[in-house]
Amino acid sequence: MRSRARGTRVLAAMSGGVDSAVAAARAVDAGYDVTGVHLALARNPQTYRSGARGCCTLEDARDARRAADVIGIPFYVWDMADEFHASVVDDFVAEYAAGRTPNPCLRCNEKIKFAAVLDRAIALGFDAVVTGHHARLGPDGLLRRSVDMGKDQSYVLAVLTREQLAHSIFPLGDSFKTGVRAEAAERGLAVAEKPDSHDICFIADGDTRGFLAKRLGEAPGDIVDAASGDVVGSHAGAFGFTVGQRKGLNLTRPSADGRPRYVLSITPVTNTVTVGPGEALEVSTVAAERPVWTAGSLPSTPTECEVQIRAHGETVPAVVTVADGQMTATLRWPVRGVAAGQALVAYRPDPAGDIVLGSATVSLTRS
Repeated sequence: MRSRARGTRVLAAMSGGVDSAVAAARAVDAGYDVTGVHLALARNPQTYRSGARGCCTLEDARDARRAADVIGIPFYVWDMADEFHASVVDDFVAEYAAGRTPNPCLRCNEKIKFAAVLDRAIALGFDAVVTGHHARLGPDGLLRRSVDMGKDQSYVLAVLTREQLAHSIFPLGDSFKTGVRAEAAERGLAVAEKPDSHDICFIADGDTRGFLAKRLGEAPGDIVDAASGDVVGSHAGAFGFTVGQRKGLNLTRPSADGRPRYVLSITPVTNTVTVGPGEALEVSTVAAERPVWTAGSLPSTPTECEVQIRAHGETVPAVVTVADGQMTATLRWPVRGVAAGQALVAYRPDPAGDIVLGSATVSLTRS
């Protein structure tokens, strides 16, 4: 953790989970002047499902307050519901309506935790925001993967700008999750064994397709075979599919060769979902918009690196170029199931932890 700790005022974002609680406690130990804050993200708190495995239920707010009491820091709840709805929920719905597959956790980090919250914190005189993300940020200002690769969250943080990272502290990057839980128990934090959050926090029942249907309305359309052009099924809304999907297609006609078919593309204009064989999903070039180069200035020449295109996907060697507001990755070997709307994150392998170079939002793929 940073050596400038003594006397530095920081805001600890406390979700109610074990990671954010331990991060806040470690910041106190390091000498920071810490204030805890929990973000209230629902316009109507009654929409929170009791016991939901999200990150912003009523139980989470109570858990965060109890953790702050044990740690011995001031605690507040900030109402960020309007900002969250506009920047994350509305964006989520609009992206699916446009045939893309968004990452709401990434968008929340970008627009809420490290934009709206950080801006408010700086305005109130705080120097930085502390979170429980599993990622490393050293004195050199470079964002690196966590030592715990199974919990690494650098992918969803890669959208942050260098200025935002300069006001961020991630105390857990050098720890494994098992150690974090053990430390929480030693500190007397009741969240030590609390399950990790996995659900989209604003979809309480986990039914993404149903959530979208309520907001976009049912829109019946065709599912078409890419090879023959034949209609092989129907759907109630193209927004209910994502590129690479195999299950839940409800096709009425099997493929000619009996092999499984996958979603190859989604065309909102015609409300058509196109399916085909798995090999048709392979792409060798990925173009992405709105690039952010967290490692410094945008590169002027092609960069050899590794790229990750899904939150829990493997990396692949690539050559990345950034020009005219677009990042393009030429992959060393093809990958499958790349959907528009996901993040393209470039890493530079490093013995001290892979370094995040930059990121952008996938807009186009080519085989």
